[in-house]
Amino acid sequence: LRVSSMVGKDRIIFATKEDHETPSSAELVADDPDDPYEEQGLILPNGDINWNCPCLGGMASGPCGEQFKSAFSCFHYSTEEIKGSDCVDQFRAMQECMQKYPDLYPQEDENDEKSSKDLEAASMEASAAKEEKGSS
Repeated sequence: LRVSSMVGKDRIIFATKEDHETPSSAELVADDPDDPYEEQGLILPNGDINWNCPCLGGMASGPCGEQFKSAFSCFHYSTEEIKGSDCVDQFRAMQECMQKYPDLYPQEDENDEKSSKDLEAASMEASAAKEEKGSS
């Protein structure tokens, strides 16, 4: 196996015919479910959120990490009929924080922004409708 040079962030590897004919000596190691650093996905087996999941793209540890955790936790544990409709304040705080860091959190284009505003409005309407229903 010969390693060429680094090109950008990719490494180019040239394999010879002999390399392909040689049996692999790689060993598969069973996952250790007790390993706290093992890739578990977004939701841990116990139902908790895995804040270290690479799928979050570092959102939980950035300058708006606390606001993100608050909003995402609220949504994840929401038991409302319209899931997350009780989390409008947390999502608004997260959005306000992100607007302070446009380089880290690029804003959506107008169409996406409109749909997120529509979602927020729908959540608020659902909350208001629920309050009316409860007061009658």
